[in-house]
Amino acid sequence: MKKNLVALLFMAVLLGSCATPKNVAYFQGIESLTAEQKAAMNQKYTPKICIDDALIINVTSSDRESVSPFTAPQYGYFQPGEAAIGISATTQNLTTYLVDEDGYITYPILGRVYLAGLTVNETNRKLQELIWETAPKAIVSVQISNFKIGVLGEVKTPDVFTVKTPRVSILDAVAMGGDITILGDRQNVWLVRDNNGEKEHVRLDLTDPAIFASPYYYLQQNDMVYVMPNKAQKRASQVSTQDGVRISLLSVIVTSASIITSAFLTLRGQNR
Repeated sequence: MKKNLVALLFMAVLLGSCATPKNVAYFQGIESLTAEQKAAMNQKYTPKICIDDALIINVTSSDRESVSPFTAPQYGYFQPGEAAIGISATTQNLTTYLVDEDGYITYPILGRVYLAGLTVNETNRKLQELIWETAPKAIVSVQISNFKIGVLGEVKTPDVFTVKTPRVSILDAVAMGGDITILGDRQNVWLVRDNNGEKEHVRLDLTDPAIFASPYYYLQQNDMVYVMPNKAQKRASQVSTQDGVRISLLSVIVTSASIITSAFLTLRGQNR
């Protein structure tokens, strides 16, 4: 009986190590939030121009001849294997202007223009004011064309995504990665951000509805999202192939010993 009990306890430990984590639901308790807490979740976010950004700059006017010097030939391409999200056919072939390491772009007629640190709307206004000196009816529209984020770790399809929209949230990133797998820790999602050459690391809990009010809810260019494995996955990864063989062998030995002991006790009882 003792041998049987040992075998059962051993198998229970093995099965327990593979148990499904409980914290798999997002935004737990969101239905009980107060109106004030929900109001705090409403955020306004506008990305700022960063070094290495590629900008699409479109200059239009009812007087086309006046803005023609500010309009470069339209062409463009995607990098091989690049995953484009939210792109439209009208923006595929527009010339882009790279923000150099000093924060400048080189633009026709205007020359070098400093844009790093400005929002998209601020960039629109600055370029428009400069162009108005020559073409007072010009309308300027700026878009970041290489807004990239990385999604790694315990997601279904880890990748680097190019996003054609100025507002990308941590939830958008998770969705692009095909959602977090059952082996991912939703309470332990790390955001790695480059702030002017300095790396910033922030842990986010996607099971907490407070994520909507987090200053890191919206992502910046080149942010990297990493989903940590949960405890069950960590334990599994610590068990090598040899350890697995040893555990299997030990299980067989314990089970065999239990069977032999039971048979011996049965025969002994019959001989009495």
